[in-house]
Amino acid sequence: MKAVLTSKMSEICTKFKLPARFGIPGPNIWLEMDEYTKYNPINLGVGFADFAPPKHVTEGLAGVARSDNLLLHQYTKGFGHPRLVNILSKLYSKLINREINPDTEMLISQGAQQALYNIFNGMLDDDDEVIVIEPFFEPYEPMIRETGAKPIFIPLRHNGSNTGGALTTNDFLLDKKELESKFNSKTKAILLNTPNNPLGKVFNMEEMQMIADLCKKWNVLCIADEVYEWLVYKPYQHIRMATLPGMWERTITVGSAGKTFNITGWRTGWAYGPAGLMNNLKVVHQNCIYTHLTPIQEAIAMAFEKEFDLMINNPKQCFFYTLSEELFTKREFLMKAFADAGVNPIQPQGGYMIIADFRNQSTNIDLSKETGNYKDIRLTKWLARNGLMGFPASAFYSTENKLVAENLIRFCFIKVKEILNKLQ
Repeated sequence: MKAVLTSKMSEICTKFKLPARFGIPGPNIWLEMDEYTKYNPINLGVGFADFAPPKHVTEGLAGVARSDNLLLHQYTKGFGHPRLVNILSKLYSKLINREINPDTEMLISQGAQQALYNIFNGMLDDDDEVIVIEPFFEPYEPMIRETGAKPIFIPLRHNGSNTGGALTTNDFLLDKKELESKFNSKTKAILLNTPNNPLGKVFNMEEMQMIADLCKKWNVLCIADEVYEWLVYKPYQHIRMATLPGMWERTITVGSAGKTFNITGWRTGWAYGPAGLMNNLKVVHQNCIYTHLTPIQEAIAMAFEKEFDLMINNPKQCFFYTLSEELFTKREFLMKAFADAGVNPIQPQGGYMIIADFRNQSTNIDLSKETGNYKDIRLTKWLARNGLMGFPASAFYSTENKLVAENLIRFCFIKVKEILNKLQ
């Protein structure tokens, strides 16, 4: 009987295996690292804030829940709650100096990741190629491959000019000739994440123009992942690809309420761009989730209305700007803590991650008892056992370029000072 049941289960599992388009699932490094929290390390591995969002944001959601407007608990418009698409269109119209139509050029999604899902599935087809700049947000690659398209990787490379002093993300550049070689008649899109996760690089105008010129030359879409748009440290400035000459008509921009207000659990994002391109995303969206959560969208709209007013009339009190000022101090604290420990941190221009280079320390550490295909994974596990948790940087590189990150670990510094002070 046992043999019969085993045979039947094998038959069922064979028929109902994971579809080929998802590839062969390998070890999930996120789940692996979660196991190491049992050692109670200082946890700088997770990429979200451990302090409260602005009070008016949470109070707004509480008010929506108690509202007498019963429609706030029902379906809203499929492509975006009217109050939210209206304030976002008003905000971005000012930021990019172009009128954005809230009904045809804006789409609200269940997080920025679903906005990317809509873009990939609405724009890509079999054998299309998408240029992906490394390091990259890990889900880019599987989402692209699921469409039948092929990711073409190009890493940011250390330019070698900074031979003394602390490295910054400004020392990591795209090689122009290498980038040019990635474009061809099959290229459908390029993914530009600025500020970059996990490196924290903010692309400057010269770099943006280089990418824009190639997009126009080859008639390529630019997918601008700008979820960290407000988290840029002086003197650097965030440049929106859609503002460059000739790029509005070939750019779709992605944003995130989670990153803007420290509410990643609210899972709300958006995409905006020309109506002709947005129509493709809407077809995917309406056959996927149809509509996002009404009360969440209402509360986020209220938060943006308040912050937009502050941005115009009292910018020193606007959370769009004050969060990056608060994080600047935390960034400097963590940079110094690493430097004092003999580790080489790479100073980010934006975002809330620091990648640190442990090559000088790893030669003196016995990693033989740690598991993992790559050195940075074993090193990260060793660190977690010994009191500090980060995240291995190889997770953000393609298979062919993972060795670039063999000594690199990512750390998140959007943490309360009590946590960061434990590093002293």
